[in-house]
Amino acid sequence: MATALADHQANEPSRKDIQLVITASSLGTIFEWYDFFIYGTLAASGIIGRTFFPAGNETVQTLLAWAGFAIGFGFRPLGAVLFGFLGDRLGRKYTFLVTITLMGLATAGVGLVPSAASIGLAAPAIIILLRILQGLALGGEYGGAAIYVAEHAPPGRSGYYTSFIQASVAGGFILSLAVVLIAKSAFSPESWDAWAWRTPFLFSLLLLAVSLWMRLKLSESPVFRKMKEAGETAANPFVESFTYPGNLRRLFVALFGIAAGLTVIWYTAMFTVLSFLQATMRVEETTAQLIVGVGAAAGLFWFVLFGWLSDRIGRKLPIVLGYALTLIMLFPIFWVIGSAANPGLALAAKRAPVIVSGPDCHYSPFAKEQADECGKLLDYFSKKGVAYQSVPAPATVVTIGGVTVEDTSPAALDATLAANGYELGKVIPSPGNIAIILAAIITLSALAGITYGPVAALLAEMFPARIRYSSMSIPYHIGTGYFGGFLPFISQYIVARSGNPYGGLWYTMGVVAMALVVTLVWHQDEKPGKAVRG
Repeated sequence: MATALADHQANEPSRKDIQLVITASSLGTIFEWYDFFIYGTLAASGIIGRTFFPAGNETVQTLLAWAGFAIGFGFRPLGAVLFGFLGDRLGRKYTFLVTITLMGLATAGVGLVPSAASIGLAAPAIIILLRILQGLALGGEYGGAAIYVAEHAPPGRSGYYTSFIQASVAGGFILSLAVVLIAKSAFSPESWDAWAWRTPFLFSLLLLAVSLWMRLKLSESPVFRKMKEAGETAANPFVESFTYPGNLRRLFVALFGIAAGLTVIWYTAMFTVLSFLQATMRVEETTAQLIVGVGAAAGLFWFVLFGWLSDRIGRKLPIVLGYALTLIMLFPIFWVIGSAANPGLALAAKRAPVIVSGPDCHYSPFAKEQADECGKLLDYFSKKGVAYQSVPAPATVVTIGGVTVEDTSPAALDATLAANGYELGKVIPSPGNIAIILAAIITLSALAGITYGPVAALLAEMFPARIRYSSMSIPYHIGTGYFGGFLPFISQYIVARSGNPYGGLWYTMGVVAMALVVTLVWHQDEKPGKAVRG
């Protein structure tokens, strides 16, 4: 094992030192995001909802599970403030040692919480508390790891070096899928549904031990060490983040132009695709997880490629290009995925569209029982994942393929949908169609990589070293925590209300359009590799 960086006396880290920095920081980031994403991976399969948020309504359970996912993101900004302060005052290394410990213990805790059937409302309350702790931890982790690597990078190489941190975020998602798939294969379906789904959460304790062992070998960042020796650390980095000359513009751009845009693209490419395949397109659960995991792994190189490229052409150009391409390509990519995942369902929706007509036809995804007959019909089609149109009319009527359905009982509707080619059972796409889906996911990964790969270097270069941890973490985690963290919940709600399986993508489109305008107008690209000095 390489000599600890604490023993390295030269002004610049050696090649072995930098390799250790990148390896330890990247592995820690993978493990940290694994901890955070394992909840989302299992929420997409429905286990979290029915275990901790039983509501007698599958749609409500799903929305509540995703709301729990979003709560963790919602507390990331507070973690950014708290740990950003500590990182700028006490140092990068020890701060992210604390964050990863907090994350690992909170994740393992989720695996130990009894179900709502056993302890009632205490179960979702404890889950939410643990998600809050995870959010606080993640708010301090990402900025610490990214800055630590950036401050070790030689001039002109920070984009390439920090791209491994960016790829590690996707690596955490892939690891969460891999562990779930391995655990599912090791247990019977009955055991998995009953208790074995908890093992991926408990696995976090082993990851925590490995991460701590790696990171304890590191010494403090050379940039912070020099500031500390010179007595130049900020007295109150949180306050100074808002008072340092020019920093308000940087914070605005980092939040609305960078963090918000890139995070909705990434979460759409990962979590929306997974939920879309499993719930909307009714692809068999394990098959969907394998497809998304393989596609995400195959797309990891995009993050490193565009991080490396940003050292040569600047950070702004690839991000702006990625935003523009997303606005052009997002819907077509999902149309391709939908057509390949369940051709029968996609074809039936075109050939025999479902139209529900009624007076004041209102549907509430949160209601245990809908108020009127029209709402009950919309609830039925929403739960089935069947696309529908809702139009006002004097009387409640359902037409499928232009033919009025006289008997609207669930059993009769099932039979009518089946007769019109709607495939409502779980499906496994053909090998050729799986290849098409993989190509689409890799293309989505490219859109994520071109925007996400350069961003750690960009943010580190935007802010002065003395307040870099706080100034980088606060806008990043507000942007990713609120715009990205609430994406699954908002997009699922839009789909449930509209009856359009692609309707949730409009949320992504709106945020990316905003980010494109902000970045084009207000971001002033720094010279690659040259950080703003405090």
